[in-house]
Amino acid sequence: MSPREDQNRRLLRARDTMDRDYASPLDIPSLARVAIMSPAHFSRQFTKTFGETPHRYLQRRRIERATTMLRDHDRSVTDVAIAVGYDSLGTFSRTFREITGSTPSAFREDPPIDAPGCVVQRWTRPSSFGEAPPASRP
Repeated sequence: MSPREDQNRRLLRARDTMDRDYASPLDIPSLARVAIMSPAHFSRQFTKTFGETPHRYLQRRRIERATTMLRDHDRSVTDVAIAVGYDSLGTFSRTFREITGSTPSAFREDPPIDAPGCVVQRWTRPSSFGEAPPASRP
């Protein structure tokens, strides 16, 4: 295995940890240990490989899970925020709006889309660029 392949596997291991443990407190030093890299090198290589910082990737994963919970459950917005790993409702709401373009409450209030679940998930998946289009409200 080439050194590049080895590095990519270690980065994927760290990304898989974020996907699996998204609700846990994860920080760069602990993720860097998973990837067997220094924290600075891990951050640089993760960003170079995946096109976004580890922090932004984790935010998107958490918000992606939150959209599913808001759409499919009757849990309060605060319960959803805590379930996906946020300690602060304000931080959760701000991040949710940055990524999706709407507040968690507004997202929940939108009428369900009459489409297969896989289509709804694709339409509502947060942007990989972390920028939501301007919300157009009537």
